[in-house]
Amino acid sequence: MGLRRSLYKTPAQLRAMVEPGLITAAALDSVRALIAPGVTTAELDAAASEVILARGAESNFQLVRGYRHTTCISVNDQVVHGIPGERVLEPGDIVSIDAGAQFKGWNGDSAITVVVPGGDPAVQASRQRLSQVTEGSLWAGVAALASASRVGEIGDAVQGYIERSGESYGILRDYVGHGIGRRMHEGPTIFNYRVSDLGPAVRPGLCVAIEPMITAGSEETFVEDDDWTVTTVDGSDGSHWEHSVAVHENGVWVLTAADGGAAGLAPFGVTPTPIA
Repeated sequence: MGLRRSLYKTPAQLRAMVEPGLITAAALDSVRALIAPGVTTAELDAAASEVILARGAESNFQLVRGYRHTTCISVNDQVVHGIPGERVLEPGDIVSIDAGAQFKGWNGDSAITVVVPGGDPAVQASRQRLSQVTEGSLWAGVAALASASRVGEIGDAVQGYIERSGESYGILRDYVGHGIGRRMHEGPTIFNYRVSDLGPAVRPGLCVAIEPMITAGSEETFVEDDDWTVTTVDGSDGSHWEHSVAVHENGVWVLTAADGGAAGLAPFGVTPTPIA
């Protein structure tokens, strides 16, 4: 019974996760609005922090041992876990921002990727394409969750979407999605690729963070000397998109999207349903 309690939440618990999800979404919206050449990643981090604190929440990233920032911000060949600081954004940079909020003991977690306006048009187009395919693969995974019987079907949908894009992108294998609830990282593991063991059942009460991390080249990465930043070995660009999603009696609801995921799911023929 302990496993069931950790994986499947009650309707009341799912309702409690709506507000931290919306706070996380608002924080990322504030960051997105500021992204421009000349802005530092520390300034973006401060904007996210201001929103989270103003909404009466706290950054769950700062609850991770040894980490003191509100966001992770990864630029160009950095895929995930980049540390905000004095780095100045340049025209054409591809920037992934990961953030989360804890509100009344419940967590939200989400990530977006934005290409800074300007720069070489070919580089801009290449990076926009990488971000678009990564985001599309995220929504493919969310759409699969709406009808899946096992959580492993999410990874199959993510990988399948990337393959159908016709791009030879890499999918990080060492970093995956996760369950979310009282803690930011809970079971089950949500793979972004096909696995033989499809894992736990998808049933009402399941709440997961789906987060494809994709590279324009090889999936091989290393951790920089700061012990956090994950960077591609071949120097290829990275992109990271993430949403926290709840499964309930009447369907699915994307907790970290203001519209519950309606716009992102529409191309897949899936309509999200609010948590009753």
